[in-house]
Amino acid sequence: MALRYDERPDDDTPVHTGELPDTPTRDRNIIATAWVEAPPELIALGDDLPGRPVAAYKRRIGEWLLWRAGPAVDADARYWACRRDDTAVQHTFRLFPDGSGDGTGPSGAHHTRFRTWKEDLLGRAPGVRGAS
Repeated sequence: MALRYDERPDDDTPVHTGELPDTPTRDRNIIATAWVEAPPELIALGDDLPGRPVAAYKRRIGEWLLWRAGPAVDADARYWACRRDDTAVQHTFRLFPDGSGDGTGPSGAHHTRFRTWKEDLLGRAPGVRGAS
C-alpha cells in the first residue's frame, strides 16, 4: 500500500547497490545506514539540518542514485546523488524552506531549482551535451 513519504517506516534491512530499486518505494524508506556501500558523505548528509534527519533512498535517475535527508516540502532538506558505478562521484542540492535551492550538477552548472538539477543528472541541463 502506498504511504505518504512522511508516513513510511524506516527500513534498516541491509541492502547492496544492485538491490536498490529503480523506482521509488511507496511502502517504506530505505535509510542510508542500511546501504552496505554507503559513503560517509551520505551517512552525514542531514547532520547539519534541523532534527539531523537520516537520508532515505528515493530512486535511480539514469545512472545516479538519489537520496534525500529532510522533508520533501516546506523545510530544510538536502538531496544527494552518486553514480551507481562510482560512489565517489557525488553531487548535492540544498532545498530551503522558502522553496529556493542551491546545488551544482555533473555538468558543473549551478542550479537554484531542483528540477534543473535533476535534469543535469540526466544530461539534459541547458548547455550540457545531449541536452534537448
